[in-house]
Amino acid sequence: MTRLILSEKQMGITIQRMCHQLVENHDDFSNSCIIGLQPRGIFLSKRIVQHLQKWNPKHKLLHGALDITFYRDDYRRSEKLLVPSRTDIDFVVEGKKVILVDDVLFTGRTIRAAMDALLAFGRPEKVELLVLIDRKFSRHLPIEPDYTGDAIDSIDSDKVNVEWKENGKEDGVWLVSKSKSNATKTKR
Repeated sequence: MTRLILSEKQMGITIQRMCHQLVENHDDFSNSCIIGLQPRGIFLSKRIVQHLQKWNPKHKLLHGALDITFYRDDYRRSEKLLVPSRTDIDFVVEGKKVILVDDVLFTGRTIRAAMDALLAFGRPEKVELLVLIDRKFSRHLPIEPDYTGDAIDSIDSDKVNVEWKENGKEDGVWLVSKSKSNATKTKR
């Protein structure tokens, strides 16, 4: 069973709202940077950077992409070969306000790994978290977003799919729930 959470239009409005919130808190971003988490947070971070650059084209906004593959607490549990994504941060985060960007906040483990990986680039003054979707009742760690596009209630077996035009799909967010008959079959 699939349910639309955010349509293309709603996604656009949500991203614009979050950009306004960022401007309220970071003004001209002179001491701030935006870092998208690989692989899916980079689509959202690039959209945010595009909006912010349109509003203030004279200011160079620091932004990058961070891979957390080998900082995850479960990376040694996988039997398949892990292929990391690319980290692209060409600036020092020392003393900066860092906005980590991801598409979905679920257990919090990805964000914990991102904070560990971030320290390789310096000690930030402050770290904030921006997510498009907060699966608020699924946390394993005490991590909460500072900026949220939408918060949903979901069970662990549900999956949130975020699709982007940049990935060849249509913009949108869907909640995919297993039907009771499928859930019963997979548990046997």
